Amino acid sequence: MIYIDGNNLYHSLKDNFGRANLDFEKFCDKLASGRRLIRTYYYNAPKDQAKEPSKYVDQQRFFEYVKGLQYVELRLGRLVYHGWPDVPPYEKGIDVSLATNMLVHAFRDNYDTAILVSGDTDFADAILAVKELGKHVEVVLFGGTRSSQHLRIVADKVIQADNALLDNCWK
Repeated sequence: MIYIDGNNLYHSLKDNFGRANLDFEKFCDKLASGRRLIRTYYYNAPKDQAKEPSKYVDQQRFFEYVKGLQYVELRLGRLVYHGWPDVPPYEKGIDVSLATNMLVHAFRDNYDTAILVSGDTDFADAILAVKELGKHVEVVLFGGTRSSQHLRIVADKVIQADNALLDNCWK
């Protein structure tokens, strides 16, 4: 199973490649690398339509694309807008939902290997718990060796998100 931290992925793609128009089916197939892919979970938080109308429309279009993919589940948290517009909104519920799902699926023996697409070190404890259940955890990291050292230590395998990995994965 693949677990994608959508906001982390979006910003990693923009920061490292200057674009975010990833073809999720091709990307997930490449991550699975010939293994049976049971399901992909994509986590994000919707923009507030009143506060960010144009971003909301673009994001909803993207969410419809994700919902249309086979074996992909869209899981939504929420954005909190304290101090808007001077302070950017922040996500709530995403990390806990992703970590909980990763653990529940491991406990139910729904997968042998979890692939986490995120550089967020908050997932380290969930990764360790999944490994204690006898599962493997691979982490997809962007930004070369400067990316999350802690996730590099706890993961069974690190998949470097570079031009070679993303070749033929763009729309």
